[in-house]
Amino acid sequence: MALLSPAGPLARIYGMAPAGVRNAFASAYGLKNDRLRYGGSFQRQLAGYRERDGWSRDRLAAWQEARLLALLRHAVANVPYYRRLHRQGDYPVEEVRTVEDLPKLPLLDKDAIRRNPEDFLATDPRSLHVLHTSGTTGTPLRLYRSTETIRGWYACFERRAREWEGVSRKDPYVLLGGQLVVPVETDRPPFWTWNAASRQLYMSVYHLAPQFMDACLDEIRRRKVVHMYGYASAMDALAAYALRTGRMDVRLRLATSNAEPLYDHQRERIAAAFSCTVRDTYGNSELSIGAFECGARRMHLSMEVAAVEVVDRVGRPRPAGEVGEFACTGLLNFDQVFIRYRMGDRGALRADESPCSCGRHSPSLAAIEGRQDDVLVTPDGRQVGRLDPVFKGGMHLVEAQIAQVAPDEIHVRVVPAAGWSPADAEAIAARLRDRVGPMAVKVIEVDGIPRTANGKFRAVVSEIDRRAAAGASP
Repeated sequence: MALLSPAGPLARIYGMAPAGVRNAFASAYGLKNDRLRYGGSFQRQLAGYRERDGWSRDRLAAWQEARLLALLRHAVANVPYYRRLHRQGDYPVEEVRTVEDLPKLPLLDKDAIRRNPEDFLATDPRSLHVLHTSGTTGTPLRLYRSTETIRGWYACFERRAREWEGVSRKDPYVLLGGQLVVPVETDRPPFWTWNAASRQLYMSVYHLAPQFMDACLDEIRRRKVVHMYGYASAMDALAAYALRTGRMDVRLRLATSNAEPLYDHQRERIAAAFSCTVRDTYGNSELSIGAFECGARRMHLSMEVAAVEVVDRVGRPRPAGEVGEFACTGLLNFDQVFIRYRMGDRGALRADESPCSCGRHSPSLAAIEGRQDDVLVTPDGRQVGRLDPVFKGGMHLVEAQIAQVAPDEIHVRVVPAAGWSPADAEAIAARLRDRVGPMAVKVIEVDGIPRTANGKFRAVVSEIDRRAAAGASP
């Protein structure tokens, strides 16, 4: 979704250009992206998503199964990595008849893709679009996809993230993301770019400082934005500022969280500040999973995007409702094929199979606990994921990060808000101990919490060797 500022030889010119020229750059880039994403087969693929939203679970499962079997046949015939394993007798795709049979195939680790991404290609890379991504770990991946794959993903997003909530790509929206669209040293507005072609106002998270927020809110209002999209932490920062200063003049229809966990206290603050619906989404750059929240607060998996398993560390299925590692088989991208891909995130499938009140029949996630490195490991080997309940109940803080700094020690870094007191620190420490047991907990006041290289906020981080934290547990 991001509007990238120009790279290479244009970057210096762009950085020195006046706002009008930067907006022209942004609009030209946006026009190019819109043609790529929304041209050709986009409308046909969008119609398919609309139709499948009304299908029964059995019909969706049959569609997904047919797509999966076609992908497996394609992989062993045309993709070097899988063809090689199949010829060695190590990839028994003939034994796979349903999604439930996928554990008969080996898991795919990210390191294998990182070492040789072209080994997973079925298509000449010169005909594909390439994406270089570092993710939250800072370790790069080189990803490929065709124009048809790109249009398929954007059709899915249009349907499930926008149309479900009564907005469309033609509505003006603001994107709060990690691209630097104005020089970082800029201290006077504009701190944004306006992409007229896409009706997109792009605001970098690097300029969402309190002294700039009035100007940002003014521009959102001036552009008549109806949809806010981006990092939950960035939307929450704007919302907190608006509530704190009484800036209640920005009204939205929808705020959509992407690429970071959305916590309940953030959801409530964003909804209160902007009088809007707040929805969560979940996906990755590899296009190996896609989930979208409905009005009943269920996170529905898009079965067209991937077949999703939840497994233990050796690839055995975990029962629905139990947390494990996601192993995802991407069904959108037949050009760079990822089967049973260990994407590094943990979560659980919903055990309750009762129909969703929203009327859709796709399966849903019961929990998303984030990256493996966003999980605390207690001295007895338990893995503890989402910890946002620790901060519920009117805590006087701007933001906080929980960091495991030793196998038996946790630091909570807190940016205090007005009214912060030792009682808040004591409450946080007590709630955390309730969840992790006899570990040392230290609450530390800080001025700010650094973002990752791409501007994301990590609420829970592990800063120790995983094997040391887990001790001798299997």
